[in-house]
Amino acid sequence: MMALDIQMLLGLFLYLLLSPFTTQALQDFGAAMRNPPLRFWAVDHAATMFLAVIVVHVGRVLVRKAATQESKRWRLAASAGFATFLMLLAMPWPGLPNGRPLFRF
Repeated sequence: MMALDIQMLLGLFLYLLLSPFTTQALQDFGAAMRNPPLRFWAVDHAATMFLAVIVVHVGRVLVRKAATQESKRWRLAASAGFATFLMLLAMPWPGLPNGRPLFRF
């Protein structure tokens, strides 16, 4: 769990301080919302990844409060699966308008 929180903090650091996309979007947020690739990086990617972290944390609480081992396994699988789906959804896959190559040489 701690690794996920550290990864989120590192992502926020990169997003808020080092990302050229965020810098450009914050200069004119209205124009950024009309530009789909810029909107993806300024809003969609960060919001979806943050939502995935929230789902993992809520799932962890639900697992602790479950009465039986079967319900614990079900809640863990459901929350981890949904969080994984959200993370995959927010990734900039190659071939999409906002995509990036898997490897850069």
